[in-house]
Amino acid sequence: MGIGVGIVLIVIGAILLFALNIDMPFVSDDTLGIIFIVAGALALILALVLQAQRSRTKHVQENRYDGPPPVV
Repeated sequence: MGIGVGIVLIVIGAILLFALNIDMPFVSDDTLGIIFIVAGALALILALVLQAQRSRTKHVQENRYDGPPPVV
């Protein structure tokens, strides 16, 4: 989900920065586009770092038996 959110934020930021020319009070559309692109890049980097950490994790399963060991 994090990778998708990062890509969506980058796309919205690029649309605001390059394609649209709207007049919003208190903020420029170019500034808002740059903010979205930076936030999307950070979200994308964070998602990739967390995914890399998840892939390096080892899971150990320990089985315990009551009584004598099972006969094989």
